[in-house]
Amino acid sequence: MEMPKLAQSRSAQNVAGKGAGPGPALGRVSDQAPLMVGQGEEGDKEEAWLQLRPVEPLPSQCCGSGCSPCVFDLYQRDLARWEAARASKDRSLLRREETQSCPSKLSPETFLAFLISGVERLTKDTYLVRFALPGNSQLGLRPGQHLILRGTVDDLEIQRAYTPISPANAEGYFEVLIKCYQTGLMSQYVKSWKAGDTAFWRGPFGGFFYKPNQYGELLMLAAGTGLAPMVPILQSITDNAEDETFITLVGCFKTFEGIYMKTFLQEQARFWNVRTFFVLSQENSLEQLPWSYRDRTHFGRLDRDLLEELVGSCRRKPFALVCGSAEFTKDVAGYLLHAGLAEDSYFLF
Repeated sequence: MEMPKLAQSRSAQNVAGKGAGPGPALGRVSDQAPLMVGQGEEGDKEEAWLQLRPVEPLPSQCCGSGCSPCVFDLYQRDLARWEAARASKDRSLLRREETQSCPSKLSPETFLAFLISGVERLTKDTYLVRFALPGNSQLGLRPGQHLILRGTVDDLEIQRAYTPISPANAEGYFEVLIKCYQTGLMSQYVKSWKAGDTAFWRGPFGGFFYKPNQYGELLMLAAGTGLAPMVPILQSITDNAEDETFITLVGCFKTFEGIYMKTFLQEQARFWNVRTFFVLSQENSLEQLPWSYRDRTHFGRLDRDLLEELVGSCRRKPFALVCGSAEFTKDVAGYLLHAGLAEDSYFLF
């Protein structure tokens, strides 16, 4: 899910990540940078240290998802390391050990390069992108966790959060669902992708950790690409014969044609413990829908009354998962409280 566009400014000359290959964390200084320029002149020595000072990230380099560590956390850490090295005049303090022996070994701090093996256009503005992993390796995310993508458009570095929709145990690949916006900077970058290109990710991030049979029922409320974190959680439940959690998934879209992953959702709805419903804001005729959708589709928007009805229809006490736009998430949180769910009975992605 592409986050709202934040304040923008041209990147400084030393912003990390413009070269090829796995990029370092923001603010990292180069071990090859010259330390002494004109030995014997204190002014030149000071200038050399200033050249090694970490560059503060731009607002556009923060994805706005509350990641830990954030790019600004990494900057503050590297700045403290630089200040200590400068005070002791010990350049070795600027070095930190990093291992990147396996491209599939994720790091929350360091961007790693992943090869794009396929790009599929699902709708006029949404793409399913597959990234290759070495051999039969796995990405190492828990269901519902997200990654941070780094892109550069017109010399401006930007970062956005996206949730892989591939199964957590997928071997040799992972897939991401990305919606592109006409004026989105990251969208311009994503639209340029083709098989064989490389993209840079760091992670994992996310505060929701699902455990089998932890809840009696999960009420999944998703708008658009907010479906992404629900998919691996849903699949992890139906793949586990010992997990008897009930699931009610509500997908909110503009039109029937705009529903993502119809085949997958139809297959999941065949499981004894899974129900799927759809809320379409720009449709008004049941006759235009396939028969299998007519009794589980509502026209309009997900409002307070509809959500109260959905909560009441749950077979067990539900725990709600909510993902969508900021407005959708805020509204649904209020509806859930009105429907009788406490704040500890739902999670907002």
